[in-house]
Amino acid sequence: MYETLTWHVDDDGIATLTLHRPDALNAFDLTMARELLEVFLTDARDDAVRAVVVTGSGRAFCAGMDLSAEGNVFGLDESLSPTPEEFRAAYDEQPFADGIRDTGGKITLAIHALPKPVIAAINGPAVGIGATMTLAMDLRLASTKARIGFVFGRLGIVPEACSSWFLPRIVGIQQALEWVYSADVLTAEQALAGRLVRSLHEPEDLLPAAYELARSFVTDRSPVALGLAKQLLYRNSAAAEPLEAHLTDSLAMFWTSIGDGKEGVAAFLEKRAPQFTGKASELPRIV
Repeated sequence: MYETLTWHVDDDGIATLTLHRPDALNAFDLTMARELLEVFLTDARDDAVRAVVVTGSGRAFCAGMDLSAEGNVFGLDESLSPTPEEFRAAYDEQPFADGIRDTGGKITLAIHALPKPVIAAINGPAVGIGATMTLAMDLRLASTKARIGFVFGRLGIVPEACSSWFLPRIVGIQQALEWVYSADVLTAEQALAGRLVRSLHEPEDLLPAAYELARSFVTDRSPVALGLAKQLLYRNSAAAEPLEAHLTDSLAMFWTSIGDGKEGVAAFLEKRAPQFTGKASELPRIV
């Protein structure tokens, strides 16, 4: 189905997305970019999918951008020279949509918008886009053999894939700046100490731990409540004042209270497992 990825969904609705260019250490190219975008905009939005675990094939997670391509290796149109005002006004239209917009950022925006848990199982080296794509995922578990690098400074470019939004929120501005300035490749232990990853695992234990975590998130859980909670936490952690959280919390609480919340309360009172019927594809609007 895909050239650079594999996709599998088990009976519990846990999807495994594997970056699959093992001979190239799963280096990111424009084909992988298109396929990742398609997965997160279509396959992952199927209501049969409850959570997504992302990992790499072979010994790497993703060795970063494949720099062997001819021309502009990032696929950008060097004939363009938009002002910030021009770009903001028409960023999603041609020629800017393909010629200027950061490819990795399109993918991380799609990951961020998915109303389901996304877990990175970083099995080996994750450098450049291989590191920044994981920032839009909700949790990161890493193998003890993982190596993570925000190495853009070595190439004369800047952090991309919306990482300037995600990274400081995950590790704090001081740590984010140090890692970006130094452009060092971090050991798994350094990534854990900096709170970039949730936990470290021996290589053979990484995927089982990720699957166990994913199942704990979705078993006997409402897909609607889960999807809305993801929206609330990401949105309101960056809100200017708590009133914004109150307004969106109120709408989310109202809609869940007359939906899956009724079944949840009944199941609690009757001491049984809930049978939720809400769908992540039909979230009520709260903003």
